[in-house]
Amino acid sequence: MAVVCIIAEKPDQGSRLAAPYPTEKKQGYLYIKPNPDFPDGAYMTWAVGHLCELVPPETYELSWKKWSLKTLPMIPQQFQYQVTKGKWKQFKVIKELVNKKEVRSIIHAGDAGREGELIVRTILNQAGCKKPMKRLWISSLTERAVKEGFGALLDEKETRNLYYEAYARSCADWVVGINTSRVYTLLFQQKGVQDVFSAGRVQTPTLALVVKREKEIADFKSEPFWEVKGTFDYNGRRVVGKWIKDDQTRIDSPDMAQAIAQFCEGKDCVASDVKKERKQYKPPFLYQLSSLQSTANKRYKFSPKKTLDIAQKLYTKGMISYPRSDSSFVTKDEAAEFPSILSKLQKQQAYQDLFPLTLDSIITDKRFVNAAKVSDHYAIIPTEQVPNIDKLAGDEAKIYDLIARSLLAAHEEAAIVDYTTLTTLVEGRAAYQSKGQVRIQEGWHRIIKSSQKDEELPAIEKHEPGKVVSAEVTEGKTQPPKRFTEGQLITMMKTAGKHLDNESLEKILKDTEGLGTEATRAGIITMLKDRKYINVEKNQVFATEKGILLIDSIGNAVLSSPEMTAKWEQRLKQIGSGEASHQTFMDSVKKLAAKLTSDAIEASGSWNLKDIKIEPASVSKRLLGKKVGQCPICGSEVIDKGKLYGCSSYSKTKCPFTLSKRILGKPISQTNAKKLLTEGKTNVIKGLKSKKGTFDAALVWNTTEKKTTFEFDKK
Repeated sequence: MAVVCIIAEKPDQGSRLAAPYPTEKKQGYLYIKPNPDFPDGAYMTWAVGHLCELVPPETYELSWKKWSLKTLPMIPQQFQYQVTKGKWKQFKVIKELVNKKEVRSIIHAGDAGREGELIVRTILNQAGCKKPMKRLWISSLTERAVKEGFGALLDEKETRNLYYEAYARSCADWVVGINTSRVYTLLFQQKGVQDVFSAGRVQTPTLALVVKREKEIADFKSEPFWEVKGTFDYNGRRVVGKWIKDDQTRIDSPDMAQAIAQFCEGKDCVASDVKKERKQYKPPFLYQLSSLQSTANKRYKFSPKKTLDIAQKLYTKGMISYPRSDSSFVTKDEAAEFPSILSKLQKQQAYQDLFPLTLDSIITDKRFVNAAKVSDHYAIIPTEQVPNIDKLAGDEAKIYDLIARSLLAAHEEAAIVDYTTLTTLVEGRAAYQSKGQVRIQEGWHRIIKSSQKDEELPAIEKHEPGKVVSAEVTEGKTQPPKRFTEGQLITMMKTAGKHLDNESLEKILKDTEGLGTEATRAGIITMLKDRKYINVEKNQVFATEKGILLIDSIGNAVLSSPEMTAKWEQRLKQIGSGEASHQTFMDSVKKLAAKLTSDAIEASGSWNLKDIKIEPASVSKRLLGKKVGQCPICGSEVIDKGKLYGCSSYSKTKCPFTLSKRILGKPISQTNAKKLLTEGKTNVIKGLKSKKGTFDAALVWNTTEKKTTFEFDKK
């Protein structure tokens, strides 16, 4: 009797893998009764995510338990794992099963990727199991995919290097993370900043992207500009355009703008140029995880983690393919199944009106079907197990709909739009530009609606004469860069290579998909939130004072740069493909950890943190809604609204009073806000940053202009 023990990554995944077979439920596992695929039966058990974890520092050296600069860097000679607290029960179940005499072989059925490889192999190592092993490698949990997968198991040697890659990544992150976190925390404490600071190979350069944008916004100085809008009559057909010169519509002088408007008023004009350009927009690529996260964030404000969690549920139910994919392509085998999947989607009320589609098959279209560009997994697509959309939970229905429509759109023609640019010349001197667009062929836009609206210009011929009806001056202000949304931050992590000057490093990041992996980026953003480095409010990502302090202190060190991640990802990729040794890689990582530690200690001598104060929970819920004082405009209460102090009567009276919590790079505490509201003036705020340098000043409420102004320190 040769029973097989199958180890899945999660309980629900184990249930799906056992679903095609007759089973008996046991404590912590399922017994699969003898059947053609498993003649002697099988045990189906599972991990609960990471059942094992790297041991804490004190396991290696007792002196490492105490946080001290003297013990840094902490470099273990041999890394060790332990069973994660609270997961002993399931570990014992697996250990007993794999060591049963009748169990002659193991099937590794973790997620088909690096992390799944690490989770299951680490459990087997901890359980002391060295029995022969095969690897289940599938991208879908439908009954057909499961049975086909068990019928075409891989030899464990084929995926062993992925384990070495994941193991090296895990150990390297431990060494860098634990040493840099301790050194910065201890150095900050020496300077009087009492908080715990976490640093890491991926989280720190990601935080640096947010801090950089925060500083760009703080340093931005808004400048006024003026534009001249002209209305023209061409034989009863009216057109509106903007004055333009050297491709610029903005004018930096109001007098100049008024002069242009006055010059043009009531004059004759002519259509000096009419340009028409036709553009074709091909259907979007099929989804990979980061593009799905970005779209869901833009459309529904879902955080990247929420999107991944929902996609994981849909995958476990067998409705979509593996969600942690980094590919936008499928192979011909998958493409051959599309007609069947589409016919099932057509029966859903939500999609009936979208059929018939223009194309019956895309199997020859390399935009979607390209085996050479499929790595571990193909794109995220609906499986043949199409659900009743109306019965899906609200958020699950939204994510499924995005994935389904991407497949439908791939079977449609390009969208074709005609763009028209009309140049109107007044008195041979003042040029105005008018733009219009007309959709010639809707194509895939009927599946995924475009946000662009048709604005058709009337048919006007080149050299046609007209008359200026009016010329008006409008005033505007230059706007600072926008904060990232969570979806944009995911994209920034993925394309971090554009921040590198070195071309070869840029190519490395392009090949390795930037900072982190498809599977880890959502977790990194969540970690930055949990550690109070960033706040996300109304889908906008803010760097906190704590996050800014860490990045400022690290400075230009390699820890905050995508460059280090690029080099690491290159070597890790080589380990995964068998081209490099994980032992050699770890030797270099240990040396790097020692250098990062010594560099931080050396740099700390120049830190000036005298005026730094970190609010424990950053801005947040602890203070939200708290009364700060009386509104100087309408007399209502001013309350803490998160990123600003604002009038409580805004929703009723639109009272405009607000006070930002961050002005020119410096936080405005509740104490200073109260002083401004009660005494009309704050304490002197030191280190305010402008383009000309830093300065010290108090904020003063100007009762005449009804706004805050600066009162400069007389010294």
